[in-house]
Amino acid sequence: MPERDVYTAIADPTRRQILDLLFERGPLLAGQIAERFSEASRPGISRHLRVLKECGVVTARKDGKNQNYELRIEPLLKLKDGWLGKFGDMQRDSLKALRRRAER
Repeated sequence: MPERDVYTAIADPTRRQILDLLFERGPLLAGQIAERFSEASRPGISRHLRVLKECGVVTARKDGKNQNYELRIEPLLKLKDGWLGKFGDMQRDSLKALRRRAER
């Protein structure tokens, strides 16, 4: 199965919430993740977890009958330091210019 683009992982708000949850709490079982999403079905959360795994931003390890999901931060850091980084630079430059104007 080909790996999906990392942008696919962050394109959906539920997937971003799952990534936030794994970032804050560390590795979690699929059921523990699904419990956090009362508005979504367990099969729906499973589909989101599959996409995140295919995008390479989480790993899944069998734990008995359960899947234990863990965040892989490296692909997300590549986004921050890569293509998205230029927008951060642009924002920082704008803030520096605003500060210079405010100090005058």
